[in-house]
Amino acid sequence: MSKIDFKKTLDCYRARRETFRVVEVPPLQYLMIDGRGDPDTAQEYTDAIETVYPVAYALKFASKNTLGRDYVVMPLEGLWWAPDMTYFTTRRDKSRWQWTSMIMVPEWIDQKMFDRAVAVVTAKRRPASIDKIRLGTLREGTCVQTLHVGPYDDEAEVLANMHHRFIPDNGLCMTGKHHEIYLGDARRVEPSKLRTILRQPVMSAGRG
Repeated sequence: MSKIDFKKTLDCYRARRETFRVVEVPPLQYLMIDGRGDPDTAQEYTDAIETVYPVAYALKFASKNTLGRDYVVMPLEGLWWAPDMTYFTTRRDKSRWQWTSMIMVPEWIDQKMFDRAVAVVTAKRRPASIDKIRLGTLREGTCVQTLHVGPYDDEAEVLANMHHRFIPDNGLCMTGKHHEIYLGDARRVEPSKLRTILRQPVMSAGRG
């Protein structure tokens, strides 16, 4: 049985350091949990991560065992937003952040499989955010993205260049939520080597 790695088959999971690129992101399906607050200190964020991973692995094994379709569990991702986006850049204030913690799953995962996976995880060890998890589709379309290497707290300058230079200089404006894809595990990789795709949905400024 071959194992699909969507990081290698989907162009939207490719990015280069110090290069902003416009990409077309297809509709993708995710496990999602919403929350708010500083991810470094909020228990709600920790609870979300400790819930989304077990469900993601339960779905992987269900897909392999019942459908004969195996795949690599995708990395953790996050949507981030705030009433004022300068809370991410020039006035960086994590306490004002709102977020959706998520992991992408294949399009063949349906609601019935999701419900069964949640039941399996709940029966083994009920994670704190199990009642908040949902299966949903994200339609981002045209996006600008780049690869950031280093600590998460060093993203502000890169985001400022993306938001205030590259996007307007190319006749674009921001439309959706700031999106991060964590290619490294912060629990195992030293901060200087963390790799994160930074993505921002956009549209032509003339359509605004």
